[in-house]
Amino acid sequence: MIYKLSYSDKATAVADLKAKGILVESTFQEETFLVYGEGVAAVVEIGLIMLDPNTDPPIYADGYHYDVMSDNEYDFGTNLVEPKNPKHAFAGHAITEEVAPELGL
Repeated sequence: MIYKLSYSDKATAVADLKAKGILVESTFQEETFLVYGEGVAAVVEIGLIMLDPNTDPPIYADGYHYDVMSDNEYDFGTNLVEPKNPKHAFAGHAITEEVAPELGL
């Protein structure tokens, strides 16, 4: 399943992804890293999406964005979005494969 997500900020996004087990902490040689949880194939940090780079300052879309590809189903609530003009797609996967917010997963 492919999820397109929008959060208020990066810290909130990472906290939710960790709480759901999508990102998990792993320690190696006394350093802690975030790695994918079981069944998670990819997590892409889209970040801020610039709508108009020609203004000073630039205009950004609301939210901090991530894409997640996983074998698992998650309930992201209002963080699950269906962009009209997506900025990222996973190679080999059509936009129609993404989970639509109205499905209520």
